[in-house]
Amino acid sequence: MAGHSKFANIKHRKGAQDKKRGKVFTKLIKEIMVGVKEGGPDPDANPRLRLAIQNAKGANMPKDNVDRAIKKASGEGGQNYIENTYEGYGVDGIAFFIECATDNNTRTVANIRSYFNKHGGNLGKDGCLEFIFNRKGVFILNSSGLDEDDFTMDMIDAGAEDVEFDEEFVNIICEVEDFGNISKKLAELQVEPIEAGLQRIPITFKQLTSDTMPAFTKLLDVIEDDDDVQKVYHNVENLEDME
Repeated sequence: MAGHSKFANIKHRKGAQDKKRGKVFTKLIKEIMVGVKEGGPDPDANPRLRLAIQNAKGANMPKDNVDRAIKKASGEGGQNYIENTYEGYGVDGIAFFIECATDNNTRTVANIRSYFNKHGGNLGKDGCLEFIFNRKGVFILNSSGLDEDDFTMDMIDAGAEDVEFDEEFVNIICEVEDFGNISKKLAELQVEPIEAGLQRIPITFKQLTSDTMPAFTKLLDVIEDDDDVQKVYHNVENLEDME
């Protein structure tokens, strides 16, 4: 059902996160804290917090870490984060869409700009990548125990746009407005996602070469390693083939 490029991009990103579990936990804790500040500490009444907790559980974060993050964000003087996005181009015109949560926006934008400048790219204006990425709902599930045909039909009925099975995972993409319907259907089926949320999915792609690979990976690594960066999206099509 799905184009290979679309799902390859999603799966690589998750694979890269798994290699940096400590960083993943830091980002998940920040998302939990942002969720608490936005809608309160009760996950039953706060969809964003509920989703953040679900993703933390999918990443095997200890429950104590989750509880401490909620408590810290609920208390007096808890950290306040500003959410911003940045768009730019790396080597050979590869697009980068970056989502951040920061307590110091001046520091963050200076850092992001310096990463592009040092690695053959440039930071662009807001909206410059509007024609390259679509915002979609994305769910990543463990495929074990799921009947591919039946489950795919259930997801299509709930509003899924694309469903892809492989040996380990199921990847689902939907329109933003269908995200809640998919979440509800998965709950009815008692299937818990490893990861779920709104992501930027590329609709046009760039091919890496052996010459452009080093500059691209260096830029991707330094951006992902920044503590203010929550998510990084790019439009490289053949990254898995180059690894």
